[in-house]
Amino acid sequence: MKPRRFIAYTARTLRSFLYLTLLWSFTTNNASAQSDQVTVIKADKVIIGDGTTMNSVSLVVIGDRISEVGPSASIEIPLGANVIDLSNHTVLPGLMDMHTHINSSDHDGGDMSVLREHGAHGAIYGVVNAEKTLQAGFTTIRNAGALHYADVALRDLITQEVVPGPRMYVAAASLGITGGHSDVNGWSPLIDIPGTGMVVDGPDNLRKAVRTLVKFGADHIKIVATGGILSSGDAVDHPQYSDEELRAVVEEAGRLGRKVIAHAHGAEGLKAAVRAGVASIEHGSLIDDEGIELMKEKGAFIVPTLLILDEIIEFGEERGIPDYSIQKAIEMSGLREIAMKKAYQKGVRFAFGTDASGDLHGRNAQEFKVMIKTLGATPMQVIQNATSDAAELLGILDQVGTLEPGKWADLIAVPGNPLDDITLLEKVSFVMKAGKIYKHVDN
Repeated sequence: MKPRRFIAYTARTLRSFLYLTLLWSFTTNNASAQSDQVTVIKADKVIIGDGTTMNSVSLVVIGDRISEVGPSASIEIPLGANVIDLSNHTVLPGLMDMHTHINSSDHDGGDMSVLREHGAHGAIYGVVNAEKTLQAGFTTIRNAGALHYADVALRDLITQEVVPGPRMYVAAASLGITGGHSDVNGWSPLIDIPGTGMVVDGPDNLRKAVRTLVKFGADHIKIVATGGILSSGDAVDHPQYSDEELRAVVEEAGRLGRKVIAHAHGAEGLKAAVRAGVASIEHGSLIDDEGIELMKEKGAFIVPTLLILDEIIEFGEERGIPDYSIQKAIEMSGLREIAMKKAYQKGVRFAFGTDASGDLHGRNAQEFKVMIKTLGATPMQVIQNATSDAAELLGILDQVGTLEPGKWADLIAVPGNPLDDITLLEKVSFVMKAGKIYKHVDN
């Protein structure tokens, strides 16, 4: 190359390099400035999430984390901070629902839905339901089963901020026995109908199923230990998986760093699941005295899902829920109220969960009132069930669940004081997740 051409080429190269360097520097600094955005929230009252409250409080949020929490008089507002005045409001941690079916439709009538719809429907329902859930003040959810990995995809797209929604921890498909609650029964054997979950029998097959679910993105494993309400051909008080099968699932999940959650209504199936080492019992409707002591010994949680049973009884017919499901709910209702109250009052750990499906998405907070009535709980107790207790069940209490410096800036606000009227949590007026505002009091 001739000297003149070489000099020109070198000059162009240097200009390009300098341009790219400046562009990278601007982009990096701009992103850093955005991530370090400072927000100061002033509130009349703050419910910390650990059973304590503070009055006249300011919270400083930097990026996606809480930086300071303290009396407004002692908090210095940083220069250029975005100040949000939440006078006459109570601020509390973002609520957490530990049992949702975020990809279910508003007209979900039980296992018959698999005859009408497929995975694409669930994916679209999930996008709609996720936004409803976040707008209702639930910044974290644990999904308890979805087909075709629709909840895995939704979780990832929410993380990437492609669609709005709560922080999600997902199970993908639940694991159930042939002819059980995850299967679809009562049809001709000539018709091949997919289950409402993954139908798997035998310890070895279950180990492979756990590995498969984890491979494709499951955060936890859900197993069906007893019959259910929205399924035909089974009874809520009958166990389904054997002890050996339950142990295989828990052992394999633990090997892969995953917890197991167990659908269980009946006492015997519940106790078998707890003995196997599950982290939580979903529903727990007919727990007996032995089950209560076993759960306390093992430190397992109950996720009670109370509201949905009442709604099946009251609105099931108009929503297309089969008669056999409505009858199951009616027969179990009275016994459930006695058993669940005893478990709560005797010290079994509870975490908030709704079984949100059908049109419950966005109405999750209505569960609080039912918990107080059924369990004999206080407003503060049920708020803890939906914040710090839920975070402990998930294993993320070091990151979220209470309003403390260093934790994720997941917080909500409601007008008035929910400790005086728990139904105020059904009227959330401010939602922040990871430092980003998704709902403002002016909206």
